[in-house]
Amino acid sequence: MKITVIVPTYRRIKDLTRCLEALQKQSRLADEVLVVVRDTDIETRKFLEAIAPSVLPLRTTTVSIPGVVAAMNAGLDIAQGEIVAFTDDDAAPHSNWLAQIESHFLADAQIAGVGGRDWVYHGDRLEDGICPVVGQVHWFGRVIGNHHQGMGKPREVDVLKGVNMSFRRSAIDKLRFDQRMLGTGAQVHFEVAFCLTLKRAGWKLIYDPQIGVNHYPAQRFDEDQRQSFNYTAVANAVHNETLALLEHLSPTQQLVFVLWASCVGTRDAMGLVQFLRFLPSEGLLAGQKLLASWHGRWRGWRTWQSSNKILSLWRF
Repeated sequence: MKITVIVPTYRRIKDLTRCLEALQKQSRLADEVLVVVRDTDIETRKFLEAIAPSVLPLRTTTVSIPGVVAAMNAGLDIAQGEIVAFTDDDAAPHSNWLAQIESHFLADAQIAGVGGRDWVYHGDRLEDGICPVVGQVHWFGRVIGNHHQGMGKPREVDVLKGVNMSFRRSAIDKLRFDQRMLGTGAQVHFEVAFCLTLKRAGWKLIYDPQIGVNHYPAQRFDEDQRQSFNYTAVANAVHNETLALLEHLSPTQQLVFVLWASCVGTRDAMGLVQFLRFLPSEGLLAGQKLLASWHGRWRGWRTWQSSNKILSLWRF
């Protein structure tokens, strides 16, 4: 099977160099490597032009719209592979990454997506841990990631992670990443909408912990700065998750989800219970997180409602 690897990048030349070097060391080389770069990122564009005659079958394309969604869609629009794999510019796939991905697709024609573990490094320190539950969406809408801590045998999941995921081209057909996702960079939870669309269509998604990439979280150049609180970043992430889930859940599940999300929530998308849990240690910051989360839920609900109205008018 022909394999395309898509790597969105923005102002991370050193990280991108490490990623491309890792792709050169694959036991099963990619048939095509597509690097998607922002049109305003002149430095990276010059770097890619300079290394164009390399060992890799490298192609580049540019995108003018900020955010990872536009970049990944631009790559999908021109990708030629029967398997399309994605990784981040701040990741380095293990040498057997593509070989193991391909073996899963060859083994079962009902598999639409394959992903694996990202081994997260903070400098020289590995963020280690083991978690048996990975990539699941509970019936009431709680999303569990933990892709960086999965162990054990390959298994079916509901959601893959953007730094380490791949798809069968015939399964995704003309499907694209949802352009309604908010954010100007990472656009957190964009994978949820894409993966759940495939699940609704009856396809399988496989998580195999042996399919690994080393992930070195690099500086972001948007509102989401990973370890520091930003109201807009939290509201955007919660909006994206809410929109994806509302389109996946049944009407009854939607109601339960809204109640659970508002009243309980999670550490990253707080409801009232989580706010009370963190209030003693975080004080006013917990209140800001709660407001940002509620704001994101409300905006996600509104986006979902607006999309349904537009669709109804189009059908009429």
